[in-house]
Amino acid sequence: MAPQHKHLLNNASTLVVDSLKGLVNLNPNIKLDEGQRVIYTPPSQSRVALLSGGGSGHEPAHAGFVGPGLLDAAVCGNIFASPNVAQIRRGVELVTGEKGALIVVMNYTGDALHFGLAAEQYRASGKPGDVRVLLVQDDVAVSREQGTIVGRRGLAGTILVYKIASALSDSGADLDSVEDVAKYVTSRIGTIGIGLDHCHVPGTKAGDSHLDENQLELGMGIHNEAGTHKLDLPTVSELVDSMLNKITNTNDPERSYIPFKNDGSDEVVLLVNNLGAISELEIGGITGESVKWLQNKSIKVRRVLSGTYMTSLNMPGFSLSLLLLPSKSESSTYSSSQILEYLDAPASAPGWSWSSGKEPGVIGEKVEEAATQKHAAKEADLAPTDSGEFISAIQRSCKALIAAEPELTEQDQIAGDGDAGLTLEAGAKAILKAIDSGKIKGQNVIEDIGVIAEVVEEDMGGTSGALYSIFFAGLGKALRDQSTSGENKTTLKVWSKASEEALTTLYKYTRARPPSRTLVDPLEAFIASLPSKGLSGAADDAHAAADKTKELVAKAGRGAYVNQEDLKKREVPDPGAWGIWRIVDGLRGFEA
Repeated sequence: MAPQHKHLLNNASTLVVDSLKGLVNLNPNIKLDEGQRVIYTPPSQSRVALLSGGGSGHEPAHAGFVGPGLLDAAVCGNIFASPNVAQIRRGVELVTGEKGALIVVMNYTGDALHFGLAAEQYRASGKPGDVRVLLVQDDVAVSREQGTIVGRRGLAGTILVYKIASALSDSGADLDSVEDVAKYVTSRIGTIGIGLDHCHVPGTKAGDSHLDENQLELGMGIHNEAGTHKLDLPTVSELVDSMLNKITNTNDPERSYIPFKNDGSDEVVLLVNNLGAISELEIGGITGESVKWLQNKSIKVRRVLSGTYMTSLNMPGFSLSLLLLPSKSESSTYSSSQILEYLDAPASAPGWSWSSGKEPGVIGEKVEEAATQKHAAKEADLAPTDSGEFISAIQRSCKALIAAEPELTEQDQIAGDGDAGLTLEAGAKAILKAIDSGKIKGQNVIEDIGVIAEVVEEDMGGTSGALYSIFFAGLGKALRDQSTSGENKTTLKVWSKASEEALTTLYKYTRARPPSRTLVDPLEAFIASLPSKGLSGAADDAHAAADKTKELVAKAGRGAYVNQEDLKKREVPDPGAWGIWRIVDGLRGFEA
């Protein structure tokens, strides 16, 4: 059984935009920023805006859920690829008002970094309204050991978070309240998926199936990842039993994520989700078996939602999600009736399937963009102690990275995917270009650091670009804060404090911590030593930390997927860590 590889389209490269135009034709109440691929509704000052997004290919998620009672905006990337920060920032600016915005996205590295960076940039801009990010990770197929660093994947349960948080926002609640209910619901959702085969991405070569005719894969994600187990094709009742057991079982310490009591008092919302290519006939049978299983286990089913909510293109598979409602015996801010009230609240969006609002029965053209108000950020000025040396230090670091490209590439061909040297070289060349063109002037470090953050995000791309850009965005905000507190020169003390705060910002969006065989190892060593040892001494400590990565087991990054013993034998340092060392080594001589 090979995945379906025939598609109906004009051109694979225009498919996402073509689809979004069709969605706007279907629903004239929504608008499209075609250039940034943002679907949105006109902003409302009366509610906390709710945004989501991610790679395309999960339709109707996420754009199909933009409408009253659900999302205010969805930002769409290429198929299975996170949108970039410029797209996300545009979406945030289009719908965020004084009450702020909550971004709800699934826990994938690219989405976490890019949406997080966009939120940080908005917050650093001085515009009104706070913006926060919530990562949903409801996959129970990922064990605690597997998810130690990256956490669990986000799956279809994310839709329930949208619906409930949006209903509370519609009631006039503030950002703290909307974020709180979203976090609560997220902590109570478990999802698991299966696939009869993988899907096929338009524009790519057709592949062969890795499953036999009578096999399926349990623990499927939504990006063509392999599942956790291959099983012989069972009956629906046997399959549902296996899946729901994994969500409700509290005896497996590696996968017991939801606090079921399993004593007859549990109440749930069931979501049956078609991953793209299961017939409605089969989905009906799956829904019936799921309700029956829960009732036989004395788990009260308060609501059933069934349909196509979040796909993996044309994957022949489905997922089951359970939302455990608050029990009367537990101490909770929310009651079961409140959560159900939010879930049952009216919603109008093409992707929102009909639901009864009752317990299950007993079996016997491009739209013109909305005008957005511009808010100028508060001016802040912070001058380097020596403008010429400040620029020279940046140039030295960039030239050091460019010169190091061959060694970084060689390291990454062994320890990663081979692009680290070229990625860092591209960012360094872009910064030098920004200096030559006068974008980086050396007069106001806040402005210059902001330019660097934008340049590396745009020209480096990928995970490295996002990590560097988040750090520099955090650095710029920290420098701005010190400027508004009275500082007017970038002394060593100012740089040290700003760097510490920038690292804290970066740590909001990556779980990597030293020793992890990643760029954070030398970065943290450098920042920790900077106040006491100065730039040169801190650079020496960064070198030691980068060199130490030769001996470490990778806990995060692409190196985590490479044979660890082979890496140790070949004594290859982490290329990302080595890149940090080359940068700070180039800074030597600039002490303030």
